[in-house]
Amino acid sequence: MRPVVPYVTAALLFGLGVFGVLRRRNAVLVLMAVELMLNAVNLILVTADTTVRAQLPHAGQVFALFVIVLAAAEIGVGLAIVLQLYRLRASVAVDEVPLTEAPTPVPAGVTGVPADRSGAGTVGGVDGPEVRG
Repeated sequence: MRPVVPYVTAALLFGLGVFGVLRRRNAVLVLMAVELMLNAVNLILVTADTTVRAQLPHAGQVFALFVIVLAAAEIGVGLAIVLQLYRLRASVAVDEVPLTEAPTPVPAGVTGVPADRSGAGTVGGVDGPEVRG
């Protein structure tokens, strides 16, 4: 069997995925391009398993199954990040995401001690109620 067609198809899929990752600005489309690349790798693994005589039987299929599980986890985490990004910024454009957080100025007079640990407003202060004998 000549495995040229599956290898060429996998190369085209991987190339489309790389183009999508490098060219697209929408985060959902970037995730879809990554999935294209993972499916290209799966196609190569399964084709190599059927054409190349390996030491371990069905190793390519096992690796393809492993890649499918990783892709499912990746898309779950990625979509959660995209959803949170959309809630915060109302946009899913990846070039508008600030990669460095600007320092937030601390207002004057803030000491960093929480209000409930200062003892103000409680009976007896921080240590609890006073016992008088």
